[in-house]
Amino acid sequence: MKNKLSFVIAVLFLLSSISTITYADGKQDNKQENKYEIPNSVLNIAKENTYPNPTQDLPYLQPSDLAKELIDSSEVKIENPDLIRILNESSISTTPLAIGYRATIYLGQWPLSYESTETGTNWEYKKINTNFVDNRGGKAPVQIKYNQEAQKHIKGGLTAKIQGPEDVKKMMLIKAAEKTGLPLSFETIIGAGTKKDQVYNVPSKRLGYLYGYAPAVSEKGKVTYGEVYLVLKGSKKSLVVKNVTHQGIGAWIPVQDHVSFGFIASETPR
Repeated sequence: MKNKLSFVIAVLFLLSSISTITYADGKQDNKQENKYEIPNSVLNIAKENTYPNPTQDLPYLQPSDLAKELIDSSEVKIENPDLIRILNESSISTTPLAIGYRATIYLGQWPLSYESTETGTNWEYKKINTNFVDNRGGKAPVQIKYNQEAQKHIKGGLTAKIQGPEDVKKMMLIKAAEKTGLPLSFETIIGAGTKKDQVYNVPSKRLGYLYGYAPAVSEKGKVTYGEVYLVLKGSKKSLVVKNVTHQGIGAWIPVQDHVSFGFIASETPR
């Protein structure tokens, strides 16, 4: 009987250990999923912002049937929204009787696609505001709140010169927004007089500093370039990409309508 009881206890202990390991792994996976989770020190100011930023719509276009057929015919991936827009606006009429008909049309050199290799966040990308309270002569704590003293225009951009920069920025914006789930824009403005009700207490005999920062995403990856040709052979049509090259690139993309706060209570001026 004792042997049976010992066996049951051992089995229960083993199951408990497995359950604990699974739970730990689950927490680790959850942590990985929350890599881009907004920390508590970062607040959304979209409603309070005195400058109404336009909503940033991702420049993704759904290819038309013709555009999809042409894109699928290419051996090189094509994601450029502007090139897709041109293909969407095109029409090609062919006939099965066009035997021997051949044409090659040069559409230009394009940044065709962007492959993301690293995406990170800097919640204190640029300092935009400082609120200050002097409570050195006080006998009780006083409160300090965020009040944007001057309008700030936060700009992101590419970290190096590259061919077709606007096309590249659009593709990088799409990939970074998809990976992070954050509202991203290469430009965002925080209006003067923007306020938030979050309260920070400054103890007596202290100086209170409330710093505001604009957060941003750091995006790094590789752009594929190529010369694009539309090839027509009888009733068949396809895209051919020649002289394919690759170039590494990085970018800073601000997080729209968000402010990261840092609070310090100091005995001496900073």
